[in-house]
Amino acid sequence: MSTRAALAGLATLLCLTGATHAYDEDEDTGPWQEKAITLPSMPASGALQSFYVSAATSNTFFVDTASLTVDEDGVVRYILVVETAGGARNTTYEGMRCESREKRIYATGRHNGEWAKSRNDSWEKIRDIPPNRQHAALFLDHFCPGGIIARNREIVLDSLRRGPRNLDRIIY
Repeated sequence: MSTRAALAGLATLLCLTGATHAYDEDEDTGPWQEKAITLPSMPASGALQSFYVSAATSNTFFVDTASLTVDEDGVVRYILVVETAGGARNTTYEGMRCESREKRIYATGRHNGEWAKSRNDSWEKIRDIPPNRQHAALFLDHFCPGGIIARNREIVLDSLRRGPRNLDRIIY
């Protein structure tokens, strides 16, 4: 039998069986499933690590290092603190999916130190638009360089401390 005939036969067999390639990763794992979360404690000032967002903003951005996790469901979870030039402070507990370039807010911090669960539990695409590019900065520079989730929490913490210039250490 010629090589051409063998390939044609194999293509026909794959079409008849519904297979699109020899190995389907989703076949073993099923659809993505988000793990259940527990809201963390509100951040302590000593655990806040600042990170650079853009020259187009006068806000200061922080990740609470005590809350940072790189979880087995492929989500980086963290508390984000934003301080405005006027002194206002916004605190949110969020998740970021590297695989789909999405983020989600689980809860917003209240002035009394309690969490208010988000009414919107959907995942939203991360957009890189100045001056509100804090999620893009976290995605591109620290959590998901090249669209790949950082290996572990320690690597993300190291990236936040050193800045985005050490991207090779995040992935490998």
